[in-house]
Amino acid sequence: MTDLIYQNDSYIKTFSANVTRVDEDGHIALDRSAFYPGGGGQLCDCGTLDSSETRWYVSEVKKQGTTLWHALQGAAAPEIGQPVNGTLDWVRRYQLMRTHTAMHILCGVVWRDYGASVTGGNMQPLRGRMDFEFETMRAELVHDIEQKINAEVAAAREVRVNIMPRSEAFEIPDLIRTKINLLPEGISEVRTVEIVGLDLQADGGTHVANSDEVGAIRVVDYKSKGKSNKRIILEIDE
Repeated sequence: MTDLIYQNDSYIKTFSANVTRVDEDGHIALDRSAFYPGGGGQLCDCGTLDSSETRWYVSEVKKQGTTLWHALQGAAAPEIGQPVNGTLDWVRRYQLMRTHTAMHILCGVVWRDYGASVTGGNMQPLRGRMDFEFETMRAELVHDIEQKINAEVAAAREVRVNIMPRSEAFEIPDLIRTKINLLPEGISEVRTVEIVGLDLQADGGTHVANSDEVGAIRVVDYKSKGKSNKRIILEIDE
């Protein structure tokens, strides 16, 4: 099992850990890690691991069960039990945090004002797209949405993370905003992300602590992806 540092604190940039497993491809597992493994449309983190005089580049992170596996580039893999120090590519991570929170702001506004469910989404640093169950979408509607999401950024809303029992989480109305419930059946706890006063969803990703950290959001495109499926594409200023 890997202690998932990022679940409770998205702002930890460096950490110490010990190697617990090494697979035949040289991927390693650690007893604790701040690297986000990707999911929910958010890319995994990258960065470095250091031990004594050796440095490895962490090119990919994946979660299997309760374990995070880190793909390394550079020297031969460290040994089981070896202590390492991890450092995130913070510029990339923070851009993804801002982007992910922007997507939740968009989702919160669209759900609150138009009652539309999410049908898909994806993001890169400072750019993301989200699909909604809209019958029609016009330039005037998109302009209104852009104004509303930027108003929520300016409102400086606190972003809170909580982990609760599954049974308690599913007592919250509208916790799942996606058209299909993507939460695995077997999980006993649910992590939620709340933009206070706007949005509360089940989510496993990393976020900023306040909506004003997101910065100005621009709707750069929108398009139809089917009869009841419309896509909105966002970019965030540097």
